[in-house]
Amino acid sequence: MPEIKNILYATDLSKNSAFAFQYATDMAEKYDAVLHILHVFEKITPSVKAMVDMYLTDEQMEAIAKRGEKTTEMIIERLNVFCDRVRADDPSCAFRVATIDAVEGFPAEMILKKAEELQCDAIVMGTHGKGFIEHAFLGSVAEKVLRRSRRPVLSIPLPEGDTDLSFKE
Repeated sequence: MPEIKNILYATDLSKNSAFAFQYATDMAEKYDAVLHILHVFEKITPSVKAMVDMYLTDEQMEAIAKRGEKTTEMIIERLNVFCDRVRADDPSCAFRVATIDAVEGFPAEMILKKAEELQCDAIVMGTHGKGFIEHAFLGSVAEKVLRRSRRPVLSIPLPEGDTDLSFKE
């Protein structure tokens, strides 16, 4: 069985994403591994980009361009909140996080690319329980990652409603 020393935690920043993050931190603790946190912004289609370019000012476009920085700050803030909640059980929570990254692209592709780039041994991600019709037509990021990954993927079903680990928005 291969050693697990690098874990990629992919997050959609939903309020219950901390639920899946708990699995990632527990796994990191058990294997004495480090975590890499990734959030992927959906890449906009060319037609949407054309509309955005038509209707937004340069200042608005610049504000959108800075979203990666703000998202990274939000992830760090949420990480600190989470670690404060679980510090009694795992005082090294925040120290297990090696990188935090927010990138634009197609989520499944970027998750797989980042896992390869960082030489991650496993991927942990939450998944939302969508209905059959939505799933049949849209698919899910988690399923796409599961089908294409050459490394273990732990897919955590996120609960509906608040949990004791929910991020308050």
